[in-house]
Amino acid sequence: MTPAKKPNIVLILNDDMGFSDIGCYGGEVDTPHLDRLAAGGLRFSQFYNTARCSPSRASLLTGLHPHQTGIGILTYDFGPEGYAGNLNHRCVTIPEALKASGYRTYMSGKWHVAGNLTEPTDAWPMQRGFDAFFGTIIGAGSFYDPNTLTRGNENVEHEASADDGWFYTDAISDDAADTIRRHAKEHAGTPFFQYVAYTAPHWPLHAHEEDIAKYKGRFDAGWDALREERLQKLVDSGILRDIWQLTERDPTQPPWTEAEHKTWLLRCMEVYAAQIDRMDQGIGRILKALEDTGQMENTLVIFLADNGACAEDIPEHVTVDELVHKLRIAKATTRKGEPVHFGNNPDLMPGPENTYQSYGTAWANLSNAPFRLYKHWIHEGGISTPLIMHWPAGIAHRGEVRHTPGYLPDIMATLLDVTATPYPAQHQGRAVEPLEGHSLCPAFAQDLPERPPMFWEHEGNAAVRIGKWKLVRKYPQDWELYDMEADRTELHDLAAQHPARVADMKAQYEAWAKRCGVIPREKILQLMKEQQTPPAFWEEEIVEEARRG
Repeated sequence: MTPAKKPNIVLILNDDMGFSDIGCYGGEVDTPHLDRLAAGGLRFSQFYNTARCSPSRASLLTGLHPHQTGIGILTYDFGPEGYAGNLNHRCVTIPEALKASGYRTYMSGKWHVAGNLTEPTDAWPMQRGFDAFFGTIIGAGSFYDPNTLTRGNENVEHEASADDGWFYTDAISDDAADTIRRHAKEHAGTPFFQYVAYTAPHWPLHAHEEDIAKYKGRFDAGWDALREERLQKLVDSGILRDIWQLTERDPTQPPWTEAEHKTWLLRCMEVYAAQIDRMDQGIGRILKALEDTGQMENTLVIFLADNGACAEDIPEHVTVDELVHKLRIAKATTRKGEPVHFGNNPDLMPGPENTYQSYGTAWANLSNAPFRLYKHWIHEGGISTPLIMHWPAGIAHRGEVRHTPGYLPDIMATLLDVTATPYPAQHQGRAVEPLEGHSLCPAFAQDLPERPPMFWEHEGNAAVRIGKWKLVRKYPQDWELYDMEADRTELHDLAAQHPARVADMKAQYEAWAKRCGVIPREKILQLMKEQQTPPAFWEEEIVEEARRG
């Protein structure tokens, strides 16, 4: 069906959540509002992100590949073009493009595509097309008192610091809901684009006690049994095929029956679940604002995650100096002046403001069930995301699953399609790169028989998918080949049986990488080492590279 007027758009992105965490994708977390959107719209089973927060945000916002936008790794300047860590002017953002179709544009939440965290630049939200912005410029931090909290271009960290009841997930939700109500009052008849970028459930593990209490006992069966249960629920719901086998438990992790510190481990997963639960509660308030203002029918609501679940451990020996001064992602004390205890210490239960912990590899393995690997990597566990689309006036089908593959550049292409907005050849007098994505609108009615090839690269990890075939590399290992129709969980490497196919797909990948400015990982590492005064992050990147290798 075709709506009579241009639709509103609410684009919701969350942070570091696995493929199978939310209820409508097989998980144990209570997400009634996301489940409602899924029941009234579409779920996509093969939609992909870009494996890391900053690159995914850059790709989502521009319809390009991260390297084309200046965000080749993160928001740190790695020197060469494409790795400047700052959203460049060879791209146009969704809000910038939608201005041509008369849209008002708003953002609530995490930005994380600008190198300068403290001074407004041409890579900040208000300078890249948004009429209003409330959120953080940085990529992570406390949910109780975050760094770089900003309204418009003004730092407003004092708002959180002075309010004992302030919580970032709630602040994002409430700002988005208030913006929708204010728009209906002040700009009735004008379509809007609202980008809602949660930091939940990214570490640190911060949540309200009443939310945590809901999940007491929910995960007591442990990660082994729950991974099996999730796969079965995904199969039963039609999202995954019953011929796809569950991957083995991460080999670095023990069986649940042999795990130590079970009380602490369970608390970690309970807090993680509570973070997602709180986000879903806020999404409910956003949906109510749409309903109360009569805008639900003709609003396209999209939900997805920026990468697979995060297996990063915050080590007990991490220093306050590293987190507070070098990485700038934390404050040394709470709002009451108490010291923050950094690191995964089993003697300290996560959740309160004075803790700073993550939930670890084994639970991330559950979050990504049934897939392999995590955030950073391009195997299915690193790039697979839930994707929900709900639009009563524009999507006739309800509660169906689409198996059409897609990835982040397709979001902008889809939004331009549904709003009848042309993609510009230039913006503000500067030429911009051609759009890389392809509209998913045809998939609103039915699955599509094919799509153009898809490409990924992050920190040397790389992949190309053409039809049912996926060629993927875990850097610095060799390429692997998988048949995604027979083996979505990537258990049977067919590279040796299909050398000609591997050679052809590798050549297509290399041509794409050259066109999009991907620099080989070895060269990036060498450039880091050659810096006379390398920032601390670069040093840590080299150490991390050696550890992964």
